[in-house]
Amino acid sequence: MKKNNSNVSGAFIFMSSALLLATVVFSRELPVAEAVTCNPSQLIPCLPAFTSTAPPSTVCCNSLRQQRPCLCTYLRNPLYKQYYDSPNSRRIAVTCGVPFPRC
Repeated sequence: MKKNNSNVSGAFIFMSSALLLATVVFSRELPVAEAVTCNPSQLIPCLPAFTSTAPPSTVCCNSLRQQRPCLCTYLRNPLYKQYYDSPNSRRIAVTCGVPFPRC
């Protein structure tokens, strides 16, 4: 009987090791979502586009893409609402290729 138990035990260790190895290999290939820190000051490069007809800069568009998960929070904040709820904000979003948030 011991011989049979050692075969089962060895098979279990082999399968566990194979599963662990597969997990390590495939986890390197999966994209990991990066946490975004909501910081409206990162959108300061967009201020000229928000307050005039100036086109958004590349830096503005990159910042807007990075802050996209935070846009609804900004829209709900009375301090920022005047900028994000303006016709210019929709123009900036279209120009930068960022969908306008539906909050």
